[in-house]
Amino acid sequence: MNICKNWTQWLLETRFASMTPEMRQQTLNWLQIVRDNILVRANIKPNQTIIDIGTGTGLLAFKVLEDLKGTGEIIFSDKFQDCLDNCENILKQNDVKSGYRLIQCPAENIPLEDNSIDTALMRSVLVHIKDKQTAINEIYRILKPKGHFCAFEPIIRSNTRYWELTSPEKIRNYEKFKQAENEFMTSEEDSLCNFDEYTLAKNFEDAGFTDGTVDCDVIPSNYTATDKMVEEWFATPPSPGMPTMKDRFLNYFDEETVCNYIEDVKKELNGKFISVNTRSVYINVIK
Repeated sequence: MNICKNWTQWLLETRFASMTPEMRQQTLNWLQIVRDNILVRANIKPNQTIIDIGTGTGLLAFKVLEDLKGTGEIIFSDKFQDCLDNCENILKQNDVKSGYRLIQCPAENIPLEDNSIDTALMRSVLVHIKDKQTAINEIYRILKPKGHFCAFEPIIRSNTRYWELTSPEKIRNYEKFKQAENEFMTSEEDSLCNFDEYTLAKNFEDAGFTDGTVDCDVIPSNYTATDKMVEEWFATPPSPGMPTMKDRFLNYFDEETVCNYIEDVKKELNGKFISVNTRSVYINVIK
């Protein structure tokens, strides 16, 4: 497997590593649905100023640029220059010369004036920020009065876990691995797992948002697992610089014990039809 060098590589390649071509296409189709659901909530109008925070490959921003039809402005913002470079290359290839800006910045410190943005957009960004309150406070600051914050975030701590897919009699040290997984999947120190729909709602209230919704969505996925797929589950980082699932278990067990566990899971799930639930929220809150 290639080393995940930056966010662009992770977004375009690494995150699909464990998927079959069919699963990858289903994921791409689902991403378009997510994009459209966010933008329906945003209800963007001509001449507005919109920011896509943590734009990544520009899933939201490019659609906004298209929908604005030459009016208003979309700001591509991201902490990582490689993401902005990728978006800028696409803009140049399509001879787009106006209607946008690119800003390199973290979500917690956006170099824009107070009350300057009509709508802020995000897709799966807060999940990578440990201090979510600071980022949400910053979004509140830059929004105009009655401005919208519309986003999608996966609630990873509520996803189906490995121990739920396997049988105790077929997995060595099953109870110990179950306990470890439950612990690190709810860790307050891990940006991926330190929140849910209730903590987010409290964050928005504390920031000053006075209206809006945080709507839960559960997506079931049904497919036949393979041993190669399971191996990728343990070896693929959830984002650049973050520990893999194998790394997480290595905080609790020695290398041999973890490798035995992975082999047991591969053996049991190979060729087995499984059902996995993915929990997420759609956010639409108003300043």
